Amino acid sequence: MASIPLPVPDDEPRHRSGAVARMVRMPVATLRVWERRYQLSSPALTPSGQRLYSAADVRRIALLKQLTEHGHAIGSLAGLDMAQLQEVAATHAHAVTGTLSAAPSPALTRWRVAVVGESLARRLMRPSVRRRLAGALEVLGPFKDAAEAAADIGPDSADLLLVHAPTLHPAWLSELQQAAPQLKTARTAAVYRFASESVCERLALAGVALLREPLADAALGQWLEGLAGGVPRAPLPPLSVAEPVPPRRWDDAALADIAGLSSTIACECPRHVAEILMQLTHFEAYSAECRNRSPADAELHAYLAGVAASTRAKFEEALERVAVHEGLLMPTR
Repeated sequence: MASIPLPVPDDEPRHRSGAVARMVRMPVATLRVWERRYQLSSPALTPSGQRLYSAADVRRIALLKQLTEHGHAIGSLAGLDMAQLQEVAATHAHAVTGTLSAAPSPALTRWRVAVVGESLARRLMRPSVRRRLAGALEVLGPFKDAAEAAADIGPDSADLLLVHAPTLHPAWLSELQQAAPQLKTARTAAVYRFASESVCERLALAGVALLREPLADAALGQWLEGLAGGVPRAPLPPLSVAEPVPPRRWDDAALADIAGLSSTIACECPRHVAEILMQLTHFEAYSAECRNRSPADAELHAYLAGVAASTRAKFEEALERVAVHEGLLMPTR
């Protein structure tokens, strides 16, 4: 497409090639080569012949850059319109997710846990708990009490009877066994909040596994993993050496400046995304500090730091897209 002088509407922001290159994070020389070889867009021209790109032009160039980074040749993309480019991007994403979902899962023995207590059952469904058990956890219930559990699942149908008990008293175990004699072959465990030391000691001697709340999901999963015995643990995803943690694009001061830009436009997205980025970067640093302070939890905190870093990088890309869409000039990084 040949570049010809076009009128520039007063209400539509336009950007010179240098600004566009900074917004999409590519060398301005590359942008100029693309324009010269493939006539990517039809930008307006100043009287002196300099290109002025619209927001739509910038979005198209940003998508082209993203696709080339994923292995697509610029020559095969240059002639496509925006809808066709988006279709290529969607096909690429589906291919990647399809490859990931097609990975075979190892066969695991199911560990059946009858749960008394709805709130505890919901916690067992959280990824941070189930990850410890490699997906082998089968939750039966939840049930409002042990009698309902016994009536519903029958004898020898559960490996563990897990009870959420706010308080434990001296007669707690005997009352439980009277209410659900059919479950006597299952091991009993209780997550509790208040109990005397003597009651806890008596229940422990009777073989009841005890865990006091409040507790983190990771601690709950680790405790259940110990009770499960031979159930294999799914390791946390390691930080890939081939994909190092990306450095921050903006410090807190620059993000604060970006957040302040929202006061001059109708859209508040720059402020919201900038605030999310500040929270993510602080959590990333916090996870790294926890990893250094607690060697026993190094794997967990390395995983959390990696998730925070990759999520922060994605939100930085999102902030750039918002800036391009709104025609904002981002602070120099």
